[in-house]
Amino acid sequence: MQSQLTINEQFSLEITIVVSEMFGQNAYILRRTDQDRCIVVDPGFEIQQIVDYLEGNAYQLDAIFNTHGHIDHIAGNKPLKTLYPSSPLIIGARDAHKLSDPEANLSLGYGMEVISPVADITVEDGELIRFAELAFETRLTPGHSPGHVVWLFRDTEIPLVINGDVLFKESVGRTDFPDGSFKQLEKAIREQLYTLPDETLVLTGHGNSTTIGHEKQHNPFVQPVNA
Repeated sequence: MQSQLTINEQFSLEITIVVSEMFGQNAYILRRTDQDRCIVVDPGFEIQQIVDYLEGNAYQLDAIFNTHGHIDHIAGNKPLKTLYPSSPLIIGARDAHKLSDPEANLSLGYGMEVISPVADITVEDGELIRFAELAFETRLTPGHSPGHVVWLFRDTEIPLVINGDVLFKESVGRTDFPDGSFKQLEKAIREQLYTLPDETLVLTGHGNSTTIGHEKQHNPFVQPVNA
């Protein structure tokens, strides 16, 4: 599935979604329409679809982003890094260890042993990164995973946030993992996401996209403090 958000009169942000059926996980390919460079966010198990899209359009992979270190969001790291070794792999500093630890990334629990290449770049809360002529603000959002990060992009006509498994449409990410915490997740949503403009588009790690305003009104798990 593909959509576009206007950046200015000359070009737009192209958003392509590849769904991994095993976990219903959304991988994203983001590209400015005036560029042949792109980023891939959370490559899951349907890696051939991503590769076919990149190669079929002669796009260059500028970077691989991981919102966190769970199996369904990192399974495609190794094949992508094999094909595009110069493309940096980026993850929050507090989740970086999960890339090479099958127990921590939950793959052992599913009878697999997913080992990703190590991160080339780790990011902290508030850090700004720029790839494929796109600039992102990093926000630390623990709860689903201690080092989970989201990335805010402000240059389109409406802001968007690459949200991973923090906030879903009328739901939230699981916190029943050994290092999960609903209290931390609730705090992160209220302070890092609900403070964004209501029109902000939320690109979710599973299911359909939503907006901050919709979740503030309709999410049964986390309501704004003044609700």
